[in-house]
Amino acid sequence: MSDSQDILVPDIGDFDNVDVIEVLVTPGDVVDVESPLITLESDKATMDVPSPVAGTVTEVRIAVGDQVSQGTLVAKVE
Repeated sequence: MSDSQDILVPDIGDFDNVDVIEVLVTPGDVVDVESPLITLESDKATMDVPSPVAGTVTEVRIAVGDQVSQGTLVAKVE
């Protein structure tokens, strides 16, 4: 049984379908709480999505050019 945790896009305000402009992790990377995972770009700003947990990235579920909204699966960490 795995202790994998889904990392989802948090509340990013009144934005839907925000562009992913950078993916900062790959499977096997070790992340700490608040380590940036991806960078998003809206009409007004860019923002990093941080990891809410520490662990090892086992899967990355998005790529540069994807569009995400609150609740979109970013990665799995265990």
